[in-house]
Amino acid sequence: MKIGNVQKTSALILGIVLLVIGLWGLFAQTIIWFGVNILQSVLHLIAAGFGIWQGTKGDGKLYNMIIGWIGVALGVLGFVPGVKDWFLSLLNINMATTWLHLVIGVVFLGIGYGVKSK
Repeated sequence: MKIGNVQKTSALILGIVLLVIGLWGLFAQTIIWFGVNILQSVLHLIAAGFGIWQGTKGDGKLYNMIIGWIGVALGVLGFVPGVKDWFLSLLNINMATTWLHLVIGVVFLGIGYGVKSK
């Protein structure tokens, strides 16, 4: 990995963060004030593996764009009545987590589409 490659570095950092959150979430129902559960933790671990792989072996851009779109979709859907209740019951996604998904989505779309790969 070249130093200065924002696409790869951001994918790797988010992958590592998701790995920690995924492992932590296997043993907790909340992390700080963010809701988690086993299913959500498994999804975080899958995303972590892909992010770490993209940050070390890939170019990171595809990961950043995919995570960005997933984050925005989860964030927007988290405000829809009925859907937000379903997210809460299935994945323990509360409003704090919805906002976090939205912010991560916007940031990673910006990185994915706005930063040139080296």
